[in-house]
Amino acid sequence: MFIKTLESAQEENQSLVCVGLDPNQEKIAALDITLIDWLKQIVDATAEHVCAFKPQIAYFAAMRAELELTEIIQYIHRKHPRIPVILDAKRGDIGSTADQYAKEAFERYQADAVTVNPYMGGDTIEPYTRYQNKGVVVLCKTSNAGSGELQNLKLNNGQTLFQTVAQHATEKWNTNHNILLVVGATYPEELAQIRQTVGDMPLLIPGIGAQGGDVKATLNAGLRSDGRGLIISSSRGIIYAGNNKSDFVHAAQQACLKLKNTINSYRDL
Repeated sequence: MFIKTLESAQEENQSLVCVGLDPNQEKIAALDITLIDWLKQIVDATAEHVCAFKPQIAYFAAMRAELELTEIIQYIHRKHPRIPVILDAKRGDIGSTADQYAKEAFERYQADAVTVNPYMGGDTIEPYTRYQNKGVVVLCKTSNAGSGELQNLKLNNGQTLFQTVAQHATEKWNTNHNILLVVGATYPEELAQIRQTVGDMPLLIPGIGAQGGDVKATLNAGLRSDGRGLIISSSRGIIYAGNNKSDFVHAAQQACLKLKNTINSYRDL
């Protein structure tokens, strides 16, 4: 269900862009606007140009803004029902604790998908995949500079750790066909390897923009033959494109549209 909704949004809006909602308390306060009004205006300005929204739970929790997180997800579902919401939580724990994290994401916050950490093994993924209509976005090769410290380690099977995660996600964990992977735009060669392993599985791609990922290299490495299969996430480059009350909404909209058009210039539409 989540993947179908995602691909419908990609088709309807002709977009692979995902806007990350990472609220910065100081920047929002400088605009003399409430957090929820800022979120709603950013969402409304960009909704026609995206395939997903991705609130990062840590930003909300640090601000004691869990109520605003709940409200903005409800708002997106009500005002823009065709656009799915990915809760960026990167949860990872065993047994009954994983059950509670899954309930948090899917029942408390009503997210359509959640990011999870597979470091503790496949049994920690199952509580999430059990929600068959939801998406489970598994960290594989992340965009940060230090990701290779563990993810690129060679295992006894001859593969790197990230290659083994991709293989297990495809062959062992995806029994309900609702798994996606996180692969950073900062590593296009690894992205190409992962695409070869996972076939048509959708991939969430952070690292474009502020982290230096290249759009063309990312698309060459990761696009499926149908011109989809990627969710290209940008946060700061869109939501903070403008820095004053009179232009922040328009600036965010234009930054989102620019990224969408740049991506589409390399796609065979």
